[in-house]
Amino acid sequence: MDVSNIYLSGGGRMRYDVLRQYAMTHGVIQRLDAYVSFDVERAQTDKDYSERSRGFHEAIRSIGFHTTVKEVRWYTEPETGRRYGKADLDSYIVVDMAVQAPHLDYVILVSGDGDFVRPVQYIRNMGCRVEVLAFESVSNELRKEADVFTSGYMIPELLPTNRRETPWGAHGSTVRGLCSYYNQEEGYGFLSYLKTMSPMTWITDTRNPDSPYASAFFHATDLPEEVNPTTLPNRWMVLEFDLFQGDKGMVGLNLRIAGSDGM
Repeated sequence: MDVSNIYLSGGGRMRYDVLRQYAMTHGVIQRLDAYVSFDVERAQTDKDYSERSRGFHEAIRSIGFHTTVKEVRWYTEPETGRRYGKADLDSYIVVDMAVQAPHLDYVILVSGDGDFVRPVQYIRNMGCRVEVLAFESVSNELRKEADVFTSGYMIPELLPTNRRETPWGAHGSTVRGLCSYYNQEEGYGFLSYLKTMSPMTWITDTRNPDSPYASAFFHATDLPEEVNPTTLPNRWMVLEFDLFQGDKGMVGLNLRIAGSDGM
């Protein structure tokens, strides 16, 4: 888990307990590693930042994540005098992936950083299957190098919805999914969303009883203005919508763009 990358790329509110539950659907968990940065200089003058950071670290440790914390180092550009901070955790992640890979069957890399393309290729060549999970600003090359790419938006409640009092997938809940079918002439389509966490996400046909997906009908009038209907169906654009039980099945209303799977 590349915490900084995910935090800056759509996953700032991601729930680590849900991430652990998702990992558990893939087999027996050997390690849960989170790589985080900490600005010691800022912490000396910003008490709120210090307390929030340390509280966050303790919270994810309590869930079972091992945290690797690296201090931010500050540099000054000679030409402009501009100061910038950097905490390069990529090397730590790469080394740990390479060392642990011989003991693992499946690795979930939670990051969209293109710097991990070669490391992913390396551990795949060692026999590991690699899943990349991220929200936005995902490297296209990383997405293609992985055995599986999963949009974090699609995993039930990994990123909390606005209606947490109603279970994901129930009447009145808010879910996220992809437009899997669209009839250009009639102006309607279907949205596919995960009913539950599952390692069987490759079974996308909702008619298959083993598929973890369900479908919801939607009408073109419910599409957000920024979506061009001629581009549908679209397997990259994730839509958030309100789910209601209609006479003939589930219906998606109030559609809005949640994110894009690296496109």
